[in-house]
Amino acid sequence: MSKQAWKLSGEFMESCNCDYLCPCIYTNAEAEVTYDHCTSLQVYRIDEGSHGDIPLDGLGFAVIFRSGKVMADGNWVFAAVVDAAANQAQRDALVPIVSGEAGGPLAAVRETMVTDFRGVVFKPITFNADGLGRSATIPDVLSFAIDGVASKAEAGAPLYIDNADHPANRRVKETHVHAFGVDDDLVGMGNNGHFAPFRWAG
Repeated sequence: MSKQAWKLSGEFMESCNCDYLCPCIYTNAEAEVTYDHCTSLQVYRIDEGSHGDIPLDGLGFAVIFRSGKVMADGNWVFAAVVDAAANQAQRDALVPIVSGEAGGPLAAVRETMVTDFRGVVFKPITFNADGLGRSATIPDVLSFAIDGVASKAEAGAPLYIDNADHPANRRVKETHVHAFGVDDDLVGMGNNGHFAPFRWAG
């Protein structure tokens, strides 16, 4: 199944433990991260998607990355979560995508940066969007809430950074992750976050 064509589009949100603004955004991941490592939590809402003839609309997934002091040096930990709402056919379709085995962006990351892949689990995923606020929860895995920077050029729109690996977001209210041997609790630290549309295919 992993060789069948697939496509996903929707919105993603991300929190990492770096101070705002994450140095990876404006240095192509070549600069040292704020602390001794980077823990990046990314949650994706699929608005439209398919893997072969299997529909994936309305589902979600998440990835967790942990790098050393310089992300571009590789040696990352990588783990993933697939929405427990998926039926068996949808799970079988999503696991190769989110693990990087079916091509696409996560395949490139896994092939070039990851040395410790810790697998895929199935959990309920909650993805909330309210104005410029975003929040995500996966029981027993992670939770975070972020607020976008309001643009002064367009009312109700966020500030964007274009032509970079990630869009930029303001500051994270709180971030928690306890899964796959990765543990962080950050509250009131103004750490980094992003949200943006995404469109992938493989």
